[in-house]
Amino acid sequence: MRRRLANILKIVAAGALCGAGAMAGCQSIVTRGQQPTLDGAPAVQEGVLPFQRSAPTEKDKTSLPTYVIEPPDTLLIDAVKLVPKPPYKIEPLDILQILVIGTLMDQPISGQYPVDPGGMVDLGPSYGKVRVSGLTFDDAKKAIDKHLRRILREPEVSVSLAQSAGQQQIGGEHLVGPDGTVNLGTYGRIYVAGMTVAEARAAIEQKLSEKIREPKVSVDIFTYGSKFFYVITEGAGNGDNVLRVPITGNETVLDAICAVNGTSRLSSQHMWIARPAPGGLGCDQVLPVNWKEITKGGATATNYQMLPGDRLFIAESKMVAFGTYLSKITSPFERALGVTLLGTTTIQTSRRFPKGFAGGVL
Repeated sequence: MRRRLANILKIVAAGALCGAGAMAGCQSIVTRGQQPTLDGAPAVQEGVLPFQRSAPTEKDKTSLPTYVIEPPDTLLIDAVKLVPKPPYKIEPLDILQILVIGTLMDQPISGQYPVDPGGMVDLGPSYGKVRVSGLTFDDAKKAIDKHLRRILREPEVSVSLAQSAGQQQIGGEHLVGPDGTVNLGTYGRIYVAGMTVAEARAAIEQKLSEKIREPKVSVDIFTYGSKFFYVITEGAGNGDNVLRVPITGNETVLDAICAVNGTSRLSSQHMWIARPAPGGLGCDQVLPVNWKEITKGGATATNYQMLPGDRLFIAESKMVAFGTYLSKITSPFERALGVTLLGTTTIQTSRRFPKGFAGGVL
């Protein structure tokens, strides 16, 4: 009894979702121009239920939901703050910011000083080189201070890191791979598929925090390569043609037809949009398109806005399809009759010339 009751409840719930999807296109439709709420989602018009909103059209478009990253999108990642975790030890080819007070008048020590491959930093002709590789900043400060006290009376030394040679820069374009990850080089790979930009930024910062102290990065979409709609042209018996069109969030049925250079001689003016239900919940929606009204009449009621995953289906011309079907039936018989006629002609020709063509008589 419990299983039967559960099945009945599922059927009722599915019916309710179908009813809502048939009226709202199984999408969260929000008209452009509405003020967003604090969480970034567009505000819903008060007193209007989701299934009471109509499918968006040319004059009543909707903003697409928050973009979800998927392969093969390309992310633009820039490092705002990358500071290595302490205690940091100086390495060859690092660049140090060194400031010394109490130097010789004509030879100040102030600026950025590279650490050579041997681990030495050159302070100038009068001061010489100091080994700092493998030292912390405090130890490097003491080593430089001790070295300078051989020449100066009471130097005051300050040492900090200007640029780390071992710290890879992660700024630039990063392709989301088929496995849903982006490669951050020496910091490893991070999974970002199915995330929003804000979620991806938080995930990348968490990954970098393994080696970086309180990292800050900026993340944006460089190329949108994972969201499409499809234009399917029925081939009147010769196979269907399918074109995948990248979506920008502003295309309508008219734009979709432009993408395939208009209707073909095989097509009729009967077309519709097949809109899948998100997540497989509820019922898919079919939106009939009146091509004559859109083009000849300038009406916008059925010039629907294309959403990710939509299928614009252009039906075939029945007369052309009938001709193709008839040709497929008669073509084998025509070939058989052609072979028979050729054989008959050959036999008749050979009878007219008993000696054949070898004798040269025509």
